[in-house]
Amino acid sequence: MLDVTAIRRDFPILNQVHHDDVPLVYLDNAATSQKPECVIRALDAYYRTYNANIHRGIHKLAEAATAAYEGARERVRAFINAASPREIIFTRNTTEAINLVAHSWARANLREGDVIVLSEMEHHSNLVPWQMLAAERGVRLEFIPITEDGHLDLAAFDRLLELQPRLVSVVHMSNVLGTINPIAEIVARAHAAGAVVLVDGAQSVPHLPVDVRALDCDFLAFSGHKMCGPTGIGVLYGKRALLEAMPPFLGGGAMIKRVYLREFRPNDLPWKFEAGTPAIAEGIGLGVAVDYLSKLGMAEVHAHEQAIVRYAMEQLSEIKGLRILGPSANERGGVVAFTVEGIHPHDISQVLDRDGIAIRAGHHCCMPLHDRLGIVASARASFYVYNTEEEVDLLVRSLYRAMDLFGV
Repeated sequence: MLDVTAIRRDFPILNQVHHDDVPLVYLDNAATSQKPECVIRALDAYYRTYNANIHRGIHKLAEAATAAYEGARERVRAFINAASPREIIFTRNTTEAINLVAHSWARANLREGDVIVLSEMEHHSNLVPWQMLAAERGVRLEFIPITEDGHLDLAAFDRLLELQPRLVSVVHMSNVLGTINPIAEIVARAHAAGAVVLVDGAQSVPHLPVDVRALDCDFLAFSGHKMCGPTGIGVLYGKRALLEAMPPFLGGGAMIKRVYLREFRPNDLPWKFEAGTPAIAEGIGLGVAVDYLSKLGMAEVHAHEQAIVRYAMEQLSEIKGLRILGPSANERGGVVAFTVEGIHPHDISQVLDRDGIAIRAGHHCCMPLHDRLGIVASARASFYVYNTEEEVDLLVRSLYRAMDLFGV
């Protein structure tokens, strides 16, 4: 088990006090995680001691920056067990990574009438790019429904595969329901039907072991800021053969090998998809964050979160009028979204904030999922390596205070 007391000392922001000198209880990790001291120091060290542009310079600072940035790419490769660092494309975030696939692979390969299969639990980042493509190209979007207990309906998925979709794009772990989807099984079924598979790993890669070769997914997208890294850096993993065949996403510097007045030759992977000066400090910081999580062990991270979620669901289920969304604790990651009868989630969040407790309230960029659940919004507590059962107790106590305040 993780030594959470020692881990908490690594995160300086957790020493904060909020209104009326109450300690910060940070339970909004599905939106963004906090950053350990080692990541903060890495960003500071880059800007203080070897700030330079990468790849193009041959002076000492440029060579040091390039080595650190490309070293981070290798760390990310190892973290998800990709076959080559050339399969690791740095982007700004999960959203940009999915859009890269939509603009490059999909626009080069999909035609009017082709089918894309998504699911009802997708984040807007894995809906809107495909809706835009459908409006532009006339591709057809179909959706795996969810069951009443918050799982994907795999029997319905099999029926959708009979349509011979060209692409299946599905979330690994829901940011609302917490459901961990059986991605390896989904990928195998999709491949048997001839489909390419993209996995939204924004909530899975930071919280549980992810091995892209074991999953056999074709693409995987995730964000650094949800896994102890800086904002502004994300990753698209893609199988090399697919990436080699795809046209560039953006044009400009770094993504070229040769430019003439009327044509150009693109650069090799991965730089073909990394136009312009990248987020150098952020990439280096992500490499340090990966080292930090690797040292903790992702199996241990997942086990800790499941223990916290199990405890949280036990305590929350005793609150009259509180409805927990999604499956049982052993079938989900570190997310518990809920509603309280008679109180809007925004009001819940505001009352909790007065007690120093940071949660999320709203639709969590999953409006269609909330429509499917028959609600307009939910409150969401999401946990990470530094959260404790004592913080769950504070959450529950503050929820009772909110209910008293609103007379429910």
